Amino acid sequence: MKIVFLLHNAYGIGGTIRTTLNLAAALADHHEVEIASMQRHRETPRFTVDPRVRLIPLVDTRSDGADARDPRFGEPARDFPVHEKRYEQYSRLIDERAAEYLRGCGADVIVGTRPGVNVYLARFGPRGALRIAQEHLRFEAHSKRLRAELAPHYRTLDAVVTTTEADSAVYRKRMPLPGVQILAIPNSVPEPDLPPSEGTEPVIAAAGRLVRGKRFDLLIDAFAEVVDKHPEWRLRIYGGGAEKDRLRERISGQGLTGSAELMGPRFPIEAEFARASLVAVASDAESFGMTIVEAMRCGVPVVSTDCPLGPAEIIQDGATGRLVPTGDKHALAAALLELIDDAPARRAMGAAALESARMYDPTPISRRYERLFEELAASRGARRRARARAALRSRARRLVRRCTALFRRRPGTAAGR
Repeated sequence: MKIVFLLHNAYGIGGTIRTTLNLAAALADHHEVEIASMQRHRETPRFTVDPRVRLIPLVDTRSDGADARDPRFGEPARDFPVHEKRYEQYSRLIDERAAEYLRGCGADVIVGTRPGVNVYLARFGPRGALRIAQEHLRFEAHSKRLRAELAPHYRTLDAVVTTTEADSAVYRKRMPLPGVQILAIPNSVPEPDLPPSEGTEPVIAAAGRLVRGKRFDLLIDAFAEVVDKHPEWRLRIYGGGAEKDRLRERISGQGLTGSAELMGPRFPIEAEFARASLVAVASDAESFGMTIVEAMRCGVPVVSTDCPLGPAEIIQDGATGRLVPTGDKHALAAALLELIDDAPARRAMGAAALESARMYDPTPISRRYERLFEELAASRGARRRARARAALRSRARRLVRRCTALFRRRPGTAAGR
């Protein structure tokens, strides 16, 4: 079986890229696997690509490359959805290269990994292939306008896969897709090639993009309460982003210089988590929670806000980590202090987290995808009939509405007098 993944840019850094590479490598044990990257901005990928997986860049966006001299490179995209956050990064050249690639890729299964790329899949993916849209962002993270753009295209696909059961439920309720299977399969995180944390270092780690939604400001405020009672503990925040200067000012304003540090991006992050005794997540929302699983795979318990949608599906509160109310710095500080004060409980929770995180190994996740491929192939006829029945019902409803409107406008009717 030939399986193709479509990525926005396989040469960058991000959770979607990493989990796609993990899954592609696992599937390569039994299948031919190919990744098509819509864009390429550097010579080599930042993440390691399994040598069995073929990587095909469609458009080189470097200013000194041949593609940058193509007139279509500067033309706005026509097929990529205009309300997608990445729209300005797309061009007519990417539209046409994506269409050409999809029509000729010869895949049995094609998996898109972000909304705009999923629209390419719906428009140009061969009807003989199974066409699957992955959603790595929450339904609510998409604007109403983008959801309106996506719905007619998603209705032509075979499946939509979210990373959490909660988000699948939202899609089923808010974006009905007759004949399209909507289900959740979590991201995969491989076992790190290093020993787990011993849970003895006085270090709290956190990682992610330095953006407002990750609420590192809340974490810094909570840590101020922690360090007041345990001045020997340190907070290390890994990542880069627009909030860097504001967070540095907050650290200084809280008198935490030397205790809390912005460490910049790190890869692999597991090497840093393994040097910590706790990992903290203060987000307002998480579509999944890759850093949570990455920390657990290092034997480190995670104290996380119980934000929608991912943490509660990963952390068993009190057993593999702690869940606290979203936006509550005092609750976050209290949970951190509870585990700081009880080292045996902290280490036991880390051991439980390590065991629990084995379910996110790429092998069982890839098997879930293989079962999905089999189910979709077997149910094609039934799903096609379900889609046809839904289309007939929709046309019937439109006809009834037109007839009702015409009747009400007729002279002599109560509405027309």
